[in-house]
Amino acid sequence: MLNAITLIGLYLAPTGSKNVPGGEHIEETPFPPFDPTYFPSQIFWLLVSFFILYFLLSKIFLPKLSWAIEERSAKISDDIENAERMQRLAQDAETSYTESLALARTKSNRVAETTRQAVDAELKLEMDAENKKASIKAKAAEDHIKSIRNNAMKNLEIVASDVAQTAVESLTGSKVKIAEVKKAIKEG
Repeated sequence: MLNAITLIGLYLAPTGSKNVPGGEHIEETPFPPFDPTYFPSQIFWLLVSFFILYFLLSKIFLPKLSWAIEERSAKISDDIENAERMQRLAQDAETSYTESLALARTKSNRVAETTRQAVDAELKLEMDAENKKASIKAKAAEDHIKSIRNNAMKNLEIVASDVAQTAVESLTGSKVKIAEVKKAIKEG
């Protein structure tokens, strides 16, 4: 390995006539890549390397790379189309949901209104029935009160007639007929 490093060092060392320690004399030669005697072989190998690299790139690597780029581009465009389609589906679903919700609200409002009207009608019928019952009971109570008052008035008339007859008899000492007393009470 040390020999390889020494050879590389000598190869890369600047050219020129030098005395190397140990008494040897090295002839000054130009750096090989810049030496015109090597130009034809360097140009040959440059062209060979270029054409090999060109062939590898144009026939093997670039078509594969181009294919990968096209595949990726196609995948991206497919993904974008799928995303747009999904977005349209989501918007359609949202529109459908909104319409369904509005329809459900309208239907529930209609059902609530119908139910409210039915309950109001039923309540009115029940109230009318209860008012009728109360009216019948009130009429019966009025009739009962009237009959009680009429009975009381008759009894009061009888009692008043008896009291008046007794009072007239005790004050005047003469007997008075009950019919005359009743007639006098009615006239005032």
